[in-house]
Amino acid sequence: MLQRFFKFDELNANLKQETLAGITTFLTMSYIIIVNPKILEAAGIPFGPSMAATILSAFFGTLLMGIYAKRPFAVAPYMGENAFVAFTVVKVMGFSWQTALGAIFIGGVLFALLTIVKIRSWLANAIPENLKIGFAVGIGLFLTFIGLNETGIVTIGSPGAPVQVGNLNEAKILLAILGFIIIGFLMIKRINGAILISILLITFISIISGMQSLPEKFFSLPPDITPLLFHLDIPGALTWGFFSVVLTVFVMDFVDTMGTLLGLSYKANLLNDKGELPEIEKPMLVDALATIAASLLGTTTTGAYIESATGIEAGGKTGFTAVVVSILFLLALFFEPIFSVIPAYAYGPSLIIVGMLMITAVRKISFDDLTELIPVFCLIIMMSFTYNIGIGMTAGFVIYSLIKVLSGRYREVSAGMWILTLLSCLFFIFYPY
Repeated sequence: MLQRFFKFDELNANLKQETLAGITTFLTMSYIIIVNPKILEAAGIPFGPSMAATILSAFFGTLLMGIYAKRPFAVAPYMGENAFVAFTVVKVMGFSWQTALGAIFIGGVLFALLTIVKIRSWLANAIPENLKIGFAVGIGLFLTFIGLNETGIVTIGSPGAPVQVGNLNEAKILLAILGFIIIGFLMIKRINGAILISILLITFISIISGMQSLPEKFFSLPPDITPLLFHLDIPGALTWGFFSVVLTVFVMDFVDTMGTLLGLSYKANLLNDKGELPEIEKPMLVDALATIAASLLGTTTTGAYIESATGIEAGGKTGFTAVVVSILFLLALFFEPIFSVIPAYAYGPSLIIVGMLMITAVRKISFDDLTELIPVFCLIIMMSFTYNIGIGMTAGFVIYSLIKVLSGRYREVSAGMWILTLLSCLFFIFYPY
């Protein structure tokens, strides 16, 4: 029954492979359970309820992605958007987190309406092929950078040298490098579950060496979510003074989701001959509904996670991969102490490896046409070096249209691309820097 519902035979998938892929994706992104509430704590959102909201929004969105959209993509609160809310909207601009959640709710409703009338899919299909390839490459470099930073191999430097190599004498960094080598070796030998094996092995080594401690208890009751549940301020988010925040939240999630879906779909070979994702409205609607649910639960914008690429690389092809991830998220409500044991230097190497695999799409970019290459290059470098998928994509849209106009090839810019360019310009104009 499961095989028929998720079309295992049609996609050449099997239950074992899909389960391992789901476990791999979850372990790679489980850091969000702790990191998201830690970031939002800076905005005055209590940690315990925030952790419960994070888990529940991820469970809801990912389960819906698996059962309704039937895609192997996990859904969870976005990194970047959470920091924007905590540090820019609340700490710098002085708004309340309740008003910020109101903006996220409004964005989710708008996404749902635009998806139902198929405007979002129309815009996604209007994006040129080279930019779609750039999404995959940019996400690959972004994942690599995250992995290098999470493991400590690359750290924040000084103003003259923003990044620098970490202390390679540290045991955790050496274990991260070992994890990278283990994954590479197992993949060369074509051993299934290479990423999962490495994560578990490095975690085990860290425990027996005393670098990581086992939790005092393996089971815990879920935190009380009532301090956050339905505490959003929608009227406050509808004021003119909050317009820049609503616009920023809207555009960031709009382009983040679009780029992530297309980039992951490209990696998973889910795009058709036209470079389009069939039934793209389904995962887009899931993203919208998950964002609405997240705001009601008390957390920030949710969407398809780039770490899903690790599960795809592990063999995940169907929605069952997402269902496995959702179940593990739900279990995390009760077994959070176990999942929190997995250190960054255990899952970080998988992000580096998957990033490496995703940038292989670069060979399909049209290097001979500078009107295509320049915007794709800007998209990739801005996505990676600003640590923000949305900024990279919006920069790519603006440069693409501008270059086409300046070169006299404005007819190659579709109506949908002009709308995306206009949205991107508004984003940069009103962004609360």
